[in-house]
Amino acid sequence: MKIYLDNAATTQLDPEVFSAMTPYLLEHYGNASSHHAHGRAAKQAIEQARNTIASLINADPSEIIFTGGGTEADNTALLSAKGRRVITTPLEHHAVLHALNKPHYLSVNNKGEIDLAELELLLSDGVPTFVSIMHANNEIGVVNDIEAIGKLCESCGAIFHSDTVQTIGHYRHDLQKLRANYITCSAHKFHGPKGVGFLYCRKGTNLSQLLHGGSQERKLRAGTENIAGIIGLAKAFEIACRDVEEHKRHIQGLKSRLVAKLEVLPGITFNSTSATEDSLYTVLSVNFPSSGIDLLALLDQNNISVSGGSACSTGSASHVLQAIKSDRSKDTIRFSFSKFNTLQEIDYTYEILAGIYNIIAA
Repeated sequence: MKIYLDNAATTQLDPEVFSAMTPYLLEHYGNASSHHAHGRAAKQAIEQARNTIASLINADPSEIIFTGGGTEADNTALLSAKGRRVITTPLEHHAVLHALNKPHYLSVNNKGEIDLAELELLLSDGVPTFVSIMHANNEIGVVNDIEAIGKLCESCGAIFHSDTVQTIGHYRHDLQKLRANYITCSAHKFHGPKGVGFLYCRKGTNLSQLLHGGSQERKLRAGTENIAGIIGLAKAFEIACRDVEEHKRHIQGLKSRLVAKLEVLPGITFNSTSATEDSLYTVLSVNFPSSGIDLLALLDQNNISVSGGSACSTGSASHVLQAIKSDRSKDTIRFSFSKFNTLQEIDYTYEILAGIYNIIAA
């Protein structure tokens, strides 16, 4: 049995998505910029995908810009921070943190939660500000109230960007209620293909070009469109939104099962709110007593794929765990679940973990 519990890093492609993509790899392979039948068919398919995505988040199709993934989408949005004070959190993904120049970091508690009152006080001075706060953290699962943050930013005249890569496809988003200027998406986080995503940019918000060249995406994102990827993105998003409640119940059941089993082991703790219903339901961050044993390697040897913190920074200390002052005397494992995981896999994973734990405790 091979078990994949690293779905916050990437997910299995849904077979239904693969089927939707295949014709655009083998038959309808035209360049959408070409002025012939093949090109027109490609362009039409892209615009239909754009319309589908826009309808699912209650946005206008003109507000959707296709990108090469979440990192590109975040980097593009953050270009608009130039000339403004930037407020963010120390828990953001490196796609955000590494693209910002000397931001002001909001305080976070030991759960990774921010204090909205602190943000409100900062915004009250009237300084032109760009706020970047993620919806949910990919390592510890803390969820921010981005609707409240969006309303606060709008009332204070601040631009608001939210990295929603971990929640698009797992939660419903209504961009008429969520007053964000920018949100970002990566298809491979919800059973779509890698290398494609989108940036939502609210009408009336400036957007600077990251990639220069052709006039694709209304001159906002140069480069030949990844038509098969875009079709896969739209199909994966359509499936995710259609079945979101069913998938949420299933995944919460898996997570609750593992939490209940792990809780009986002495010395086991959970980071942030990841073991509660208030957290990102796809992520569970667990601290194990440190013993010098490589837990990740042992699990891998038993055909269980997980990560330590974030897979994007394997081998380096987690900036997120450092920010929440997680106990450094413990080893952290992140389990992240998908609709394809089963209770049988959870039970097997626990059996292996319990065996390793007994070795550690001996």
